[in-house]
Amino acid sequence: MASAKPRLGDLIEISRDGFQHWAIYVGDGYVVHVVPLGESPGAGTGSSSVSSGSVMSNTAEVKRDLLTDVAGSCTLKVNNQLDKELKPLPVEQILRRAQRMVGKKMPYDIATNNCEHFVTKLRYGVPRSLQVENAAMGAGLVSALGAAAIGAATLANSIMRN
Repeated sequence: MASAKPRLGDLIEISRDGFQHWAIYVGDGYVVHVVPLGESPGAGTGSSSVSSGSVMSNTAEVKRDLLTDVAGSCTLKVNNQLDKELKPLPVEQILRRAQRMVGKKMPYDIATNNCEHFVTKLRYGVPRSLQVENAAMGAGLVSALGAAAIGAATLANSIMRN
């Protein structure tokens, strides 16, 4: 484990090749997390960047698994970074909400309703995915830089013709 021992209600970030899987610590070595249908708890712990279940499935199941099984050989850390801007719900409420969800199937979308959205909704009452937000900002920046480069090239061509 890369950081301090998790406490009840902590968000656990599991670094896999190219993405992070998220879970919430519920005690005694267990986490609650969302697993796309057809994917095992530790899927994506190998060399593939994103498991096919994450991309292809539009349904997921909420599971309670041992953290060691979910993480496999991947590194993990407690990551409650949204505590800086969002107030966590009381731990008892987080645990109760997480336990009620176990075994339920739910809509899944890697961009709008993924494992990080799920655990942040449990902890804060608000679904957020910084992983998706950062990717979207990066895509927007790349798009803006591309547009700026095209604009600069057009301006340069215009100046050179005159």
